[in-house]
Amino acid sequence: MTIFTFALKRSFGNLTNLIFLTIAPLACIFFPNADQWPLLPYGYQYFGIVILFVAIRLTSIILEDRAKGVIKRLSIAPVSYFRYLTQNLLAYAIILIIQCAIVVSGGIMWGQELHQPLPLLFLYISFSFTALALALAWITLYRNKDSSFLVYMALIFLVVLLGGVMIPLEMFPDLLKRVAVLLPTFWLTEGLNWVADGNDVAEFLLINGVLWLYTLIFIVIGSTRRMQ
Repeated sequence: MTIFTFALKRSFGNLTNLIFLTIAPLACIFFPNADQWPLLPYGYQYFGIVILFVAIRLTSIILEDRAKGVIKRLSIAPVSYFRYLTQNLLAYAIILIIQCAIVVSGGIMWGQELHQPLPLLFLYISFSFTALALALAWITLYRNKDSSFLVYMALIFLVVLLGGVMIPLEMFPDLLKRVAVLLPTFWLTEGLNWVADGNDVAEFLLINGVLWLYTLIFIVIGSTRRMQ
């Protein structure tokens, strides 16, 4: 069994992961539309939160391996740390991409007003990679999975709140609006707004470009620290 296949199998290895990987994304399809805000149905506004939690649940498996000494044993095994990490991340990325495709296609079949489904799918995929890279960088700071997840949940609450995912950015004071620009969730929110009523393709490409820049930064941070 390859590392990639084993990573896919382990991702569905407990009940909590199954809920995050199956029930939570499917539930987003059936949330109703809002009267004024958000511009997309509630489930599609909040799906980014699900992505963030799925990313930390998946990458926590790597943290478990670290706690069990698997990472250290790689130094004497014929499998390199780079191969171990890339195959795990590839497995997690595929899971997230499939989730995004199911949520968008499910919304189309259910009759949700998604405005521009293909750009929405592309936006979710870009944000999924950002979330996965962020979670990878985050777990390098911890040795215990439970403490990592608990602190991460508190961090995510602040990030989605300040990023405009849960509350319209227009309600924030100017200082918080300037802070929000630094957060990946701000660019997700901007992308969702563009999907609903945007026409300038260059603006949409900029939004996704920023998300991929975050992905690159977090991947570098998370992959250079071998977590030994």
